[in-house]
Amino acid sequence: MSVPSAPLTIGDLARRTAVPTTTLRSWESRYGFPRAERARDAGHRRYPESEVRAVLDVLDLRRSGLALHTAVQRVTEAPVRSSSVFAEIRWRHPALAPQVLSRPTLVAMSRAVEDECCARAVEPVLFGGFQRETFLRGSYRRWRELARTARSAVVFADFASPAPVEPGLPIEVALPRDAQLNREWLVICDSPDLPAFLTAVERPGQDAARPDDRVFEALWSVDPRVVRDAGRVAAVLADRYRPGWREDVDDVVPAGDPEPGSPDLHRASALFDRMLGYLDAAR
Repeated sequence: MSVPSAPLTIGDLARRTAVPTTTLRSWESRYGFPRAERARDAGHRRYPESEVRAVLDVLDLRRSGLALHTAVQRVTEAPVRSSSVFAEIRWRHPALAPQVLSRPTLVAMSRAVEDECCARAVEPVLFGGFQRETFLRGSYRRWRELARTARSAVVFADFASPAPVEPGLPIEVALPRDAQLNREWLVICDSPDLPAFLTAVERPGQDAARPDDRVFEALWSVDPRVVRDAGRVAAVLADRYRPGWREDVDDVVPAGDPEPGSPDLHRASALFDRMLGYLDAAR
């Protein structure tokens, strides 16, 4: 039976990877990488053996020409098993219960997230899923204003010819016809002071229904960890459909995991879920 390796000090990690301790500390401060654990003895930081391989992988990606923040993201992001943000978040966070909501309710929730993000969020990372370019055009002025002060703002739709990546403008990611995101509603605002996430998929068999009569299965959360996961999944899908877009954007999704939502936050969210269900039913 193999014996687990003892946790490493930062000096051990530096010797094993030939990266100076000052550089490792700088990476950890900026990107949350390498990922340390608190040892039981006096709370000193220790690193698992797996971080040696992770640091070496970052160095290999840097030698291939990737920017440091991109290399760290490639190494630290968990693999995405689905081409759907909705499905991936349900898999990662099974406690989130989907709600059946109407299109007008989803429009109102999306506008609320966008307005609060525009008014309060500090350098947020934004993702929006619009399915059709024509749907985006009705909200383009809002998203252009959001992108102006965001760290990055990415929009998914069936663009025939995505615009070049330019600072201060939404980054357009074209969806192929068979992409699962073509039937997915998506708004993500990852910001330390205002994390928010909403996604929904339209129930099948509604081709004859009027737009406002269509219903969706929706997931939403203001838990910072759920929002961070949703942003990471959306960023990986953007890589899939528009390779290289990250090279023009610094720190696309913050590295590391934020603190999870408090019990009070989850109780408030559960109450809002119930209120939302009553309001939507009374529409």
